[in-house]
Amino acid sequence: CIGPPAAVDSYLNIPNIISAAEISGADAIHPGYGFLSENAGFAEACVQAGIAFIGPPPAAIRAMGSKSEAKKIMEKAGVPLVPGYHGERQESDFLQAQAEAIGFPVLIKASAGGGGKGMRIVQRAEDFAAALASCQREAEASFGSAQVLVERYVRQPRHIEVQVFADTQGQVIHLFERDCSVQRRHQKVLEEAPAPGMTPALRAQMGAAAVAAAKSVGYVGAGTVEFICEQDGHDAGVQAFYFMEMNTRLQVEHPVTEAITGLDLVEWQLRVAGGEPLPLRQDEIRMQGHAIEARICAENPDKQFLPATGTLAVYRKPEASNFARAHVRFDDGVREGDTISPFYDSMVAKLIVHGDTREQALARLDLALAQTHIVGLQTNVQFLRHILK
Repeated sequence: CIGPPAAVDSYLNIPNIISAAEISGADAIHPGYGFLSENAGFAEACVQAGIAFIGPPPAAIRAMGSKSEAKKIMEKAGVPLVPGYHGERQESDFLQAQAEAIGFPVLIKASAGGGGKGMRIVQRAEDFAAALASCQREAEASFGSAQVLVERYVRQPRHIEVQVFADTQGQVIHLFERDCSVQRRHQKVLEEAPAPGMTPALRAQMGAAAVAAAKSVGYVGAGTVEFICEQDGHDAGVQAFYFMEMNTRLQVEHPVTEAITGLDLVEWQLRVAGGEPLPLRQDEIRMQGHAIEARICAENPDKQFLPATGTLAVYRKPEASNFARAHVRFDDGVREGDTISPFYDSMVAKLIVHGDTREQALARLDLALAQTHIVGLQTNVQFLRHILK
């Protein structure tokens, strides 16, 4: 209805989507996880058409859209940052000098980037110039901007993010954290809540920093403040945390937060977009058990996770009779016989499990994956079971 398969002609076509909303009589648009979900121009187009955009104000999206700008805002708000250079100057010699002042290894990162594109780890000073040029070319091609930032590379990182929520009355709260450290190609594979090894004191600190980040840009709705954390030796404890970026939308992994809090985050988004206050205060949010989400993707783990295409000749989900409904959730948008095309993300489904403990959740996820059968194209199901073990 909105155009042909190529995203640029359909899911990224703002006039077509606004037209679809007008034709169908919709009074609001939920932008999902990708495509235009963090596009300030789309949020503005919705407002101009008299349609509610179920997300933050365009100004908040714009403020967090540039990694460099976001870090300047966070610095003013007192949110911890990885030591680095986040400024406007982009001359090669100047950035090399900044890198040497920071100390190698460093990370070069596209300012407008995401999904691991326009990112390079540089171990030695003599490799910096070539890595910078390569990173800038990729950033320009992927995001239309060659601007980069340079920061210290965290050697033993964990990726821990905090779910925040804000209403139009100025209330901002957090709904605890998720650990998203298991990644491939800088993209998440397994996500869990709460983060293993998290202490109540550190949870309170990270939560307060995330709330401060949201307040600093006048945030409204659901958002995620992402932190890069340094591990304390090999015991998986967190020694320090630094602001990485803010996702101004609902995350793919939001169901693990729903599982441990018993809340429906999309319902909250709709209520906030309708002008209602947040349903609960910070001291009313409770955490129960442990939840893990696995992203089931059409890809070949043995060939650098190359995306796979084909027909879902057999598509069997975990047997509902083997689990209490509260324990296992399977989110997908496909049926047996459907084709996985090259036009969109390789994710076929999300499998979410909940347990009283992390060990129970891991066991339930492995059992559910064992009952997931996909024939017709390659998937990462066995790879996910290998990670769990």
